Amino acid sequence: METLPNRTLSRVAAFQKKGLEQKKQVIASKGTSFADIGVEEWLSDSLKAMSIKEPTEIQRACIPPILAGKDVIGGAKTGSGKTAAFALPILQKLSEDPYGVFALVLTPTRELAFQIAEQFRVLGKGMGVKECVVVGGMATPGRLRDHIRSSSGAVDLRRCKFLVMDEADRMFTSTFVPELEVVLPLLPKQRQTLLFTATMTESILALRDAEEDPKKRPFVHICDMSTSTVNTLDQFYVFVPSQVRMVYLAHLLRTDDLKDKSIIIFCGRCSTAELMTVMLKELGIRCTALHSEMSQQERLNSLGKFRAEVIKVLISTDVGSRGLDIPAVQCVLNYDIPRDPTDYIHRVGRTARAGRGGKAISIVAEKDIQLVQNIEEHINKKMDKYEVNENEVLEELSEVTAAKREASMQLHDKQFGAKTHIRKKKKRMTDEQQ
Repeated sequence: METLPNRTLSRVAAFQKKGLEQKKQVIASKGTSFADIGVEEWLSDSLKAMSIKEPTEIQRACIPPILAGKDVIGGAKTGSGKTAAFALPILQKLSEDPYGVFALVLTPTRELAFQIAEQFRVLGKGMGVKECVVVGGMATPGRLRDHIRSSSGAVDLRRCKFLVMDEADRMFTSTFVPELEVVLPLLPKQRQTLLFTATMTESILALRDAEEDPKKRPFVHICDMSTSTVNTLDQFYVFVPSQVRMVYLAHLLRTDDLKDKSIIIFCGRCSTAELMTVMLKELGIRCTALHSEMSQQERLNSLGKFRAEVIKVLISTDVGSRGLDIPAVQCVLNYDIPRDPTDYIHRVGRTARAGRGGKAISIVAEKDIQLVQNIEEHINKKMDKYEVNENEVLEELSEVTAAKREASMQLHDKQFGAKTHIRKKKKRMTDEQQ
C-alpha cells in the first residue's frame, strides 16, 4: 500500500472542512449518550455491561445516518470504535425484522473476521444473534467466493440488508477485486453499504461523487486520521550487519531491558516468522507465531496465549499490525523494515496505546537506511540509537547460528510453505479455465 498522494490528502482535508460546523452542530445536538443518538435501551444495557458509557466520535457521527437508512463512509484511527459504529445499528435493525442473512461483513484478515464476529456476538447477546465466520485461504472474501462457486444455492444473499467493508482501503486493492466481482453481484441493489477504514484512499472518496443523485450519496465522516506516532512512544534503531540480524534480535530479547516484556516482532514474510519462532524456541525463548501459513486454530491459539500473557513474545507478519484488539504491548520490534511508512505507524501503534508508554526498536541493515529515512520524514521525528554491547552479541554468535541452522532444517523437513504453493497453483489453473 502506497503513501497517500497529495491529491488524496487534499480531498480528505476538503471533506473534513466541508460541513465541519454542520457536523459539530449535529454531533453536539445529539448529546453524549447512546440513547441520544438513537440506540435502543437493550443495546445500551449491553454496552454498559462492557463498561462503555459514551459513544466515540465515529459512533456519534455514523450511527444516526445508518439508522436513517443511508450509506456511510467512515474514517477513523484504529481503536476508535469503528466496529460498534456499524454493529450497533445493524443489530438494532435486525431486532426489528429478523430473517436469514441480514448483513455481510467483508474484511481482509481472518483474525479481524473473528474479532468482529465476537463483538456482534457480545453486543447481540440480548437477542440471541447468530453469526457465521467464513474464512480460509489467503483472505476471507476468497473463501466466501469458493463457497458460492462450489455449492449452488448454499449462500443466499438476496435479502441481505447491509454490506459492510471493514479496512475498506485494503478491500479495494487488486488483491480482493476477483473475490468482490463474484460476491457483490449476488447482493440486492436495495441495500445499505457501509465502508469503514483507518486509512482513507482516493478510490473510497470517489464513491461519494459516483452517485449522481445527491439524496443517494453516502454520508461521509472522517475523523482526525493524521498518520503519526504518539508522544508516549520511544522510537529507536539498531544498525547491524545484515548477515547477523538474527543474532542481534536474540540478544535484544535476552537483555534486562526487554526480558519478560510483552513484545511483538514484525517480519515481512511468513517463512521468516516461522524460522524465527523455531530458532527462538531452540534458544529457550518462549514465543508464538502469527502468519497466514498457520491454520486458523493455530492462529487463534497464538493470539489467545499472547492476549492472556501466557507467552510474552509474538512473532507476526503484518496480519497483526492493523485492527486487532491486542492488549498492552510494551515493545514492538521491527525485524524487517516496512516499505510504506504508514505500515510502520500501524505496527508501532500496537504499543503506547491509551496514554501508556511504549517502545519501538527497528533492526536496520545497510539496505534499510533509505526506508528508515522515509519513515522519519513521514513521522517528522528522528529515531534514537539503541545502545547494544557488541561484545556480548559476538559471544552469542555460535549459539544463535546453530539454533538458526537447526530451525532451517526443521522447516525443510516439514516442507514449510508447500501447501500454499500447491493451493496457489490450483487457483491459477482454475482461474485460467474460467
